[in-house]
Order: sequence, then C-alpha cells, then structure tokens
Amino acid sequence: MNFHKVELVISAVKKSQFVGGDLPEIVFAGRSNVGKSSLINKVLNRKNFARTSSTPGKTATINYYLLDGCVHLVDLPGYGFAKVSKEKKRTWGVFIEDYFKFSENIALVFSLVDIRHDPSADDMDMVGFLKASGLPFVVIATKSDKLSKTAAGESLVNIRKKLELSDETPVIAFSAKTGQGRDEIIEIINKFDNKTEVKDAVPQSDD
Repeated sequence: MNFHKVELVISAVKKSQFVGGDLPEIVFAGRSNVGKSSLINKVLNRKNFARTSSTPGKTATINYYLLDGCVHLVDLPGYGFAKVSKEKKRTWGVFIEDYFKFSENIALVFSLVDIRHDPSADDMDMVGFLKASGLPFVVIATKSDKLSKTAAGESLVNIRKKLELSDETPVIAFSAKTGQGRDEIIEIINKFDNKTEVKDAVPQSDD
C-alpha cells in the first residue's frame, strides 16, 4: 500500500456526512491528549497531515482519510477531556456512538492508551464496548519514549491485565518521537487491501 497517497475526504460533524461505500475503515480511538493525530502523522510520514488542536476537546469531527484508494483511516474525536462541559461530552459521546452504530465497514479499531498511566475508566469502557461488539481491535500504548525500556515493558503487562485482554489481542508500544511500533502498525494496515478478509488481518479476541 502506498502510504504517500493519502487525502482528507471529509471532517464529518453529523451522521449524514459519514462516508459510505464498501472500503474497509480502520478507526483510531482514544482520549484527548493520547496522541492520535501524532500517531497518524507518524504512520503516514507527514508532519502535520492529521489535524491537531492547540485546545484539546475544542472541536468534535470524525476525520476520514483515504489511503491509496484502498482503505479509510477514521480519526474519532478524543474522549474524556476534563474541561469539556458535561453537555458537550454527552453530545460528542452520542456522535461517536452513532459512528459505531451506523458505519457498516469498520474493519479494525486501534484503541489508544497512554503507556505512562493505568487505562482510564473511559479507556476500559471503549475496550469493553469493542469486546462486546465483536469488532477486531488492537491496543496501542502511546508515548513509549517517556519510559525506560524496562518500565515500558512492565506497563504493557499492566495494560493487558487492566483491560483484561486475551493473549491474542495485540498490544503495541508506540512513540511518535522515535517511531517505535510504526512498522507493526503499518504491517497491520497493509493487510487491509481489497483482497483481504477482515478476519484474516488481525487476531480476534475471544473474550
């Protein structure tokens, strides 16, 4: 897959703007400040392609990126930002729920957590939802450069335990600064071309 051939299709702000068609969708989900945009930019080897905000939680858009005409990368709004009002949190929560409810081409979810901390209640809710829905998912532990190799390894074990993941569910340590984990993520994305069945691309959790 050509990772240089990518374009922003739409920044959806309502359900009617969700992209249809039959291309698989690879979804990036995680808390505000977990580094979703930085991860996408690193994977695509672009500096500022994925949209970032100096004020996390300021806007809620679902950004669709078309990669090599084969797959949509879908960047969901960050959840759990403390300074957002309860009403806005509820509204954005419904928006994200609508995406999962009405999007029929979800092939994989990258669920991002911060490697430096225990998974939050929101992180556990997201992973719990993914397990219940049967959607294939991979956990990515961001900001791995902030910890020593030993501490990062211990944190990965802790994340797997806290999220109650099966041995088959991948957990990838990632750093946008050093590029750790980028090759593993690209390898997974590369499996989602027009000839790949979803079930063959990523091990599915049996939880």
